[in-house]
Amino acid sequence: MSTEAEVQAGTMSSEENKKLHDLFEQLDVNKDGRIDIDDLTHAMASMQVPQIPGHAQRLFKKYDKDRDEQIDFSEFVKYVQEHEKELRLHFKNIDTNDDGSIDAQEIVESFKKLGVNIDYKEAVKLLQRMDRDGTLKIDWNEWREYLLLSPTGSIQDILHYWRHSSIIDIGENSLVPDDFTETELKTGMWWRHLVAGGGAGAVSRTCTAPLDRLKVLLQVHGSSKNNLTIMSGFKQMLDEGGIKSLWRGNAMNVIKIAPESAIKFMAYEQIKAMVKGDSKEIGVGQRLLSGSAAGAIAQTLIYPMEVMKTRLTLRKTGQYDGMFDCARKIARHEGMKAFYRGYIPNLLGIIPYAGIDLAVYETLKKLYMQKNKNQDPGILALLGCGTVSSTCGQLASYPLALIRTRLQAQGGSKASMVGLFRKILHDDGPRGLYRGIAPNFLKVAPAVSISYVVYEQLRKSLGVTMS
Repeated sequence: MSTEAEVQAGTMSSEENKKLHDLFEQLDVNKDGRIDIDDLTHAMASMQVPQIPGHAQRLFKKYDKDRDEQIDFSEFVKYVQEHEKELRLHFKNIDTNDDGSIDAQEIVESFKKLGVNIDYKEAVKLLQRMDRDGTLKIDWNEWREYLLLSPTGSIQDILHYWRHSSIIDIGENSLVPDDFTETELKTGMWWRHLVAGGGAGAVSRTCTAPLDRLKVLLQVHGSSKNNLTIMSGFKQMLDEGGIKSLWRGNAMNVIKIAPESAIKFMAYEQIKAMVKGDSKEIGVGQRLLSGSAAGAIAQTLIYPMEVMKTRLTLRKTGQYDGMFDCARKIARHEGMKAFYRGYIPNLLGIIPYAGIDLAVYETLKKLYMQKNKNQDPGILALLGCGTVSSTCGQLASYPLALIRTRLQAQGGSKASMVGLFRKILHDDGPRGLYRGIAPNFLKVAPAVSISYVVYEQLRKSLGVTMS
C-alpha cells in the first residue's frame, strides 16, 4: 500500500480497513493491483450492484483523481472517505428525529421536500431494499453499504434508479410509458428523456431495419407453398433491389417515433391522473390500464403511418417515388379507408402485449429481488427481465400482428380478420400464425444494445441528469 493510503487507512479501524481491502480486491478483476474501467464494469455486474445508466463510467471518474485511466488503492480510499461524508450528511438530513436510523415515514417526508410525492407503501419498498436485518429501519451501516458504490451522493439519483425503468424504444411498441417524477414534469426535463429515447429508437431501428423488412416479407409472402426462409428472403430482397432495398420503409418507421411517443406520453399522463384519483401513487394494474389506453390513442392517430410503412417496406423497385407518392396512390386507388386496414387486430394486440409484458417484467424483477435480499436489479438484470417479458408479450400478440400486417399489405382486398385467420390455419396450420417471428426475435438483442448506448450519449448531450 502507498504511504498516502496508509495514512488515510490509519484513520479507520482495522475492521474497516480490511473491508476496504476486500472490496478493492473484488473490483480488481484482473488482480494487477489497479482497477480500470473494464474491471469496474465487470465487477459491478458480477456483484449485482444497483445501477443507473452510465453508472460505471461516472463512478470511475470520481475514483480516478489523477486521470491515468487506473485506480490504485490510495485513490480508492480517498474516494470512500469523501463519499462517506456526502452519504452521512444525507443520512442525517433524512433522519429527522435523530435516532440513528431511517424509517418509511422519514423517507416520505424527505422526498416530499424534493417535490416528489411517494406514499408510505412505496417508501417501505425502498426501505426494504436497504434493510439487511429485517427491522424495517435503515441504520448507517446499511445505508453506507448500499450506496458506497453509487456514483453520487445525490438523493435524486438514488430515487431515480430505485423508481425508473428505461424508456428506451426498440421498435416494438413499448406500450406502458415510464413514470416521471413531479420535479421532472415541472422542470420540463421529461421532453429531454423522450428526445433521447426517440433518438436511440431511430438509430436502433435503422441498424436492425433489414431484419424488420425480412419479418414483414415473411409475414405477408411466407407460406408452406413458396417455402420462403430467412436466407432465401434476404436473397430475394437483394436480387430485386440491391443492398439499399434492405432499408425500404425505414424512413417512415423512424418518422413515426416522434408523434407516437409525444401522443402516448401526453395521453398517459392525462389518463393516469384520472385513473389514480386522489391517491398519490399509481399501481401496476392502473399503469397497465393507463398505458394500454394511451397506446390505443397513439396508435389510432398515427395508424395511417403504420399502413404506409408496411406498403413502403414491401414495395417493388419503382412502385412509389416516396412517402407522399405512396400516400397519394393509396388514397386515389383504394380510398381513405385503406389507411386503417388492419386497425382492429392492431388494437386487439395491445391488450395481450402490454398486459403480459408488464406482468412478466414485474414478476421477474420481484423474483430477482427476493433471491438477492431485496437488492435493486442492475442494468444487465433489468435488460434481461425486459427482453424476456417483451418476448412473452410478442408470443401472445404475434398472430394479431401478422394478421394486421397482411391486411395492411392487401390493397383493394376485402379480406377480413376472421377470414385471414381461417385461411392461414387451413393452408399452414397454427405454425403459419408465427411466420417471420424468427427475424423479429433476432433483432431484439442488437436493438436493445444499440438503443442503450445511443440513449446514454444523447442523454448526456441533452444534459439529462438522473434526477
